[in-house]
Amino acid sequence: MKFLPNNITAIIFDLGGVILNLNPQKTIDTFANITGLPPDLLIEYSNNEVFKNYEKGAITSAEFRNGLKSLFNISVADELLEEAWNAMLLNLPLNRLEMIGNLRPKFKTFVLSNTNEIHIAEFNKIVHKATDGKKIQDYFDIVYYSHKVGMRKPDAEIFEMVLNENNLEASATLFIDDTLEHIQSARKLGLHTWLLTNQDELFSVLGNG
Repeated sequence: MKFLPNNITAIIFDLGGVILNLNPQKTIDTFANITGLPPDLLIEYSNNEVFKNYEKGAITSAEFRNGLKSLFNISVADELLEEAWNAMLLNLPLNRLEMIGNLRPKFKTFVLSNTNEIHIAEFNKIVHKATDGKKIQDYFDIVYYSHKVGMRKPDAEIFEMVLNENNLEASATLFIDDTLEHIQSARKLGLHTWLLTNQDELFSVLGNG
């Protein structure tokens, strides 16, 4: 079992796949139905700059939707595109969120997520439903969304921004994410890292934090 380093004073959490249950394949499959394109090809399309630009807030939601229509050569209703884009967002277990929220004040806690306006609008509804009206910000010291700060993981600048803004020592900070590329970037900056492959492990490691 993984153990929490003794010197940790701050924990930075990824959102999707760590806090929120996520299934990107559902979005791929839904887009496959809309576009008629094979899933493998859609995965290749996911490296297109339109996705990265949207995550960094460099383009609007309208420009993103139009970019998808152009990329996939389709003409469909905006609502259908948003439904497909949000299909990956699943449920938010309240016990997981409350356990993380209870880590304060022993640890400073943060969310650092590559995300976008459409996803966050839907995510906020999921949080509201799961918590009976609370916001994700009620459970953390600060929540950072890539499209709000104009930076995205795995770029070093976004990690450095969180460290500097909050006077955090990298060597006393734990970063938890489910994407290896993000973990490797944080590790190069001196952060402790945890590549999460099983969300249930959060309870065994942090539940007594």
